[in-house]
This record gives sequence, C-alpha cells and structure tokens, in this order.
Amino acid sequence: MRHPDDHPQPPSTSPGPPASPASGAFAPGAQTRDDRLLSALLTTAFVVLLAGALLRYVLKHGDSDRLPWILGLSVVLAVVQVAGQARPGSRRAGRVRLAVVVACWVVVVLLAPSFAWCAVPLIHTALRLLPTRSAVALVTALATLVVLAELRLADGFDPNHLLLPPVVAALATGVFVYLTREATRRQHLIDDLVRTRRELAATERREGTLAERQRLSREIHDSLAQGLSSQNMLLQAADRQWDTDPQAARTHLRTAASIAAHGLTEARRLVHDLAPADLAEGAGLAQALATLAARESRDGLTVRFHAEGPDTHLPDQAASALLRTAQGALANIREHSGARTAALTLTCLDDTVALDVADDGRGFPAPEPGGTRDPLGDPDPLRGHGLPAIRARLRQLGGTLAIESTPGEGAVLTATIPLTPATPPAP
Repeated sequence: MRHPDDHPQPPSTSPGPPASPASGAFAPGAQTRDDRLLSALLTTAFVVLLAGALLRYVLKHGDSDRLPWILGLSVVLAVVQVAGQARPGSRRAGRVRLAVVVACWVVVVLLAPSFAWCAVPLIHTALRLLPTRSAVALVTALATLVVLAELRLADGFDPNHLLLPPVVAALATGVFVYLTREATRRQHLIDDLVRTRRELAATERREGTLAERQRLSREIHDSLAQGLSSQNMLLQAADRQWDTDPQAARTHLRTAASIAAHGLTEARRLVHDLAPADLAEGAGLAQALATLAARESRDGLTVRFHAEGPDTHLPDQAASALLRTAQGALANIREHSGARTAALTLTCLDDTVALDVADDGRGFPAPEPGGTRDPLGDPDPLRGHGLPAIRARLRQLGGTLAIESTPGEGAVLTATIPLTPATPPAP
C-alpha cells in the first residue's frame, strides 16, 4: 500500500570532528567533552527527525493498520538511541546498538518512507563507530534505501530524489574521512614532537654529564694532580738527601706537607663546587696570583708576579679560569722545562683581561697545525692533559690561548678572556 506522503525537506548536515585520530574509529568509553557534545547533538537530531516523521505519519495516516508497528518501532529507536547516549559503553556495545537502530530504521522506512531522512544522524554514527571501509559500505546502503524511499514518495520523476541522498551521504563521508585523517596526521606529528623532545632532553642530559666530567677532570688536574706531582718530586728529593743533607730533606718534607694541606683545601672546595682556595676568601685575582707566585718560588724556580692596568673586579668564572691557567702552566714549567725563573703578568684592559706566563726553560718546537699533543705536557698519553684543559676552560668563556716558544729560549703562554658578553666558539 502506497501512502501519498509529501516529500519532507532534508535537514542540513554538518559532520563533526573525529573523536579519535584512528581512521573511522571511535571509542565511546574514552570520550572527550567534544565527543560527548557531538554524540548528544546526533542523538537529539535523530530523535527530533524521528518525532517529526512519526507526527507527520499520525496526522496523515492515523487510521492505518501499520500505525501500531510504526509507533512501537519509533519508541524502540528512540529508547535505544537515548540509552546509547546516556551510557556509551564499549566500542563493541556501540556497534551492537547501531545494528539494532539500523535494523529497526530499515523496517520503519519500508513501512513509511517518510522516515528515510532519519538516516542522516545514522550516517555520522556509523562513520564514528565503524572502520572506514565498513562505514562507507553501510552509508552506501543507507543512501540507496533513502533514494528508494524518496522515489516511492514522489508523484513523478524528480532528479533531486535520485541525486540528493547520495550527494549528502558522499559529502558527510568525505568530510568526515578527511577530518579523521587530518587528526591522525596531527597525532603522528605530536607523537614525533614528543619523542623528539624526549630524545633532546636525553641528549642534553648526556651532554651535561659529559661537560661536568670534563670540568671535574680539569679541576682535578689543575689542583689535586699537580699538587700530588709536586709532592712526589719533593719526597723523591728528600729521600735522596736524607743521609747526606738531613736539613734539606726536612725542608722538602715540610714543603710537601704544605702542598698536601693546600691540596686538601682544594679537594674540599672542589667537592662543594666553590672557587679555588686562593680566591675563596674574597681575594682578587691579582692577590691570588701573587700568592701563587710566592708559593711556587722554591726548589730552584723563582716566580715573579706583575700586574698592569686598572685593578678591575673580574667575573668569578674569568678569575677562576686564569688562576687555574697559571697553576697549570707553572706545574708544567716546573716538571718539564728546567726553567730557573718564571713570570706571571696580568694585564687588565677595558674589555679584555690577559695573563702571560713566561719562563726561561728549554722551550719546545712549535706544535704542528691540527696536532693534538700537548707541547707543555708529558709524552705519556695518560698525563698529557695540561694544555687541552687550559684551552677548553678558556674556550668556554670565549677566550683564546696562544703559545710562543723556541727550543733553548723558553716559552710564553698567553691566555686572553673578553670581559664583554660573547658567544663561545663551537668546540
């Protein structure tokens, strides 16, 4: 029996954003606020369209014997749809509800074609719950049934009845799939950014650990290792002179004890990450270098200190770096050069501070360009850490290191640090 229902106008459709970056997948149990709003909108649209179609049927066909079936199925559709909105459940439960709703809707449309446009919210629900291929197949079937229903309602052939449902379904599907794939690409990008950020943080931690190890190695070399080397030389000298010159041997022992005490102070300050002992009591660099020169003037080596330029208060890092440079240079002079005299010259300018360490020792050939061997250090690779440590410390502050030497004519080491902010060169 064909009912002369008038053709209802199709409602406007606007597909919502995907609830999950997975293509065509929607997990009802993991809904966000936007997901819940979209679900409520789809449920409301379905119930409103269902109520409108039912009211129209009652007004036009109230005496039809199909009315009890249509009324009962409409109630079932509304209850199932609203229950699904109230308690989303799992994805599988959502698909079961969708199957029940689609089956009931198909029966209702076969009984009353005017219920056909209730398919619009079902299209969105299918796209959100099913994988893309399954959703497209279901949407195609729904659109085909809507076309058949429209043709049943039409008094004559109308191209809109044939074209409008597939176009609406295609637009809804295309936009939804596009938004879902865009969400997937964005999620992949976010995952890549998070992974890159974690890798960068791990790299920074490793670099920080390596930098701290290098810093500690330089500090240990310039303080503890040099002190232990001087003690070893003094104790060997005392052992050689113990029987022939006891007084000189005791002098060597007392000097070694003094160096040991100073090394103990340096070790404690190194543990607490403080400045060198000679700078710890608020003394300026000039006073610390003078103290160092006096302490190192022993065993045939005379060290003089001279300051030029204004008495400028230097940054702590610059003062510490220059003091460590002087300590390392004097240790190398004492151990390797055979010098009788050495001179420390501190020059303070407006934008630069420089330290010259000169000696009258045996000197050395100029190092080859690109060479890695320390010309002031020991041939033993386990001990040749002096010059590289000095250069690395200065480089961190944007400073430079220059060495001039000729065999038999001594050597001059010049360390320069800029006082204005500068970007340290890449290592």
